Amino acid sequence: MPLKDKLQRLKKHINTTDSSEFTKSEVSKDSVLEDFSKWEEFGTVRYELDGGVCYVRTVEYPLTHKHGLYKFNQIFDVVEEWNRLSLVHPLSSRGYKTSDLFFFDTETTGLHGGTGNTIFLLGHAQVLADKVIVKQHFLPSPDGEIALYHSFLSHVNYSTLVTYNGKAFDWPQVKTRHTLVRNHVPKLPEFGHFDLLHASRRFWKDDLEAVKLSIVERDIIQVTREDDVPGYLAPMIYFTYLQDRKPDSIFQVLRHNEYDLLSLITLYIHLSRLLLLPEQGANNTERLRAARWLEQLGNHEMAMLLYEPLVKEGIEQAMWHQSILYKKNQQWQHSLHLWELLHNGDNIELKVGSLVELAKYYEHINKNYQLALNFAQKCYTIIKSNNTFCDSDIVKRIARLEKKSIPRESAKNALNRENNPIL
Repeated sequence: MPLKDKLQRLKKHINTTDSSEFTKSEVSKDSVLEDFSKWEEFGTVRYELDGGVCYVRTVEYPLTHKHGLYKFNQIFDVVEEWNRLSLVHPLSSRGYKTSDLFFFDTETTGLHGGTGNTIFLLGHAQVLADKVIVKQHFLPSPDGEIALYHSFLSHVNYSTLVTYNGKAFDWPQVKTRHTLVRNHVPKLPEFGHFDLLHASRRFWKDDLEAVKLSIVERDIIQVTREDDVPGYLAPMIYFTYLQDRKPDSIFQVLRHNEYDLLSLITLYIHLSRLLLLPEQGANNTERLRAARWLEQLGNHEMAMLLYEPLVKEGIEQAMWHQSILYKKNQQWQHSLHLWELLHNGDNIELKVGSLVELAKYYEHINKNYQLALNFAQKCYTIIKSNNTFCDSDIVKRIARLEKKSIPRESAKNALNRENNPIL
């Protein structure tokens, strides 16, 4: 029976609520006698320090290697584009070289955080000028943590991290474990961070069953894994390895981590292209979400550029958001044109919103109170036929506009009649 099938049968025995910390008693007494030849064949070397040992594995890929939708060399284009634009964005690599980006992922003995949770694998990948290098620092026994972190921190030159939920999980775990050995290893570097989980949520949280990396791989960046070990089985496989010192199963965990790192490179390329080059493959929903994200970050000029082709296609949500940007810039004629289109459109929420904006404009800017009243009354009619809207604000607006729309002479006569009933 394949290893994956065996592990799936044991899934029900895994405790996923409590983090697990191993002790020396759980490690095979024969660990020092482990046959390292298989590890060497797997591209691994020993790293020894202060009586402790960790294993460091290196894998190289050509830049032309395609992982999912993209070849690795396509990252150079997006980093160059980020550097060309003075765009403020959480994913912007402006000011960095491609080789500065540090794609980072860990494997731990528990699925949750806490001091009892031990990192047994630190993986990172860098895209260099001529190749992609993946390095993995593996903890073969509990007395090797100093060697693990020393090898990791001493031989990694990076300016920023690219992770998938690393800000909430991976890096806090590194900080926690580093505290225990900080007197023996280099100081932790400053924390720079691109978290691709948050970007993925921005684009696909309403489209996918969950925004897990494995699902984003499958449904978005078209990465297919064969005979992959699920991440939640990694702790059990690791504990088994500590007992029997048979590395074949733990090799699969390292390969799983390796593919995670490669997927981070592909995903960073894809997310960057959605923001910088949406005309090259993004669907209308993704283009709209990219524009909205840029707008919310204050990148109004770039957002306008992304809205424009969507507006030409008649995408009403894009028309609405562009109209509000025009309003902020007091480009009233552009806003009015879009509001006129929207209040005759199909989206009820946008019909109401555009009618309110038209009423506001003609009341406060144009001072045409009668026209403002007409739009407000039309808005009220739509609201009354749809129970999902609150009508209190529009009722107040109509009452105010009714008073304002009475001609001054008529208002004066009405006041005289009120004060002199016999006239």
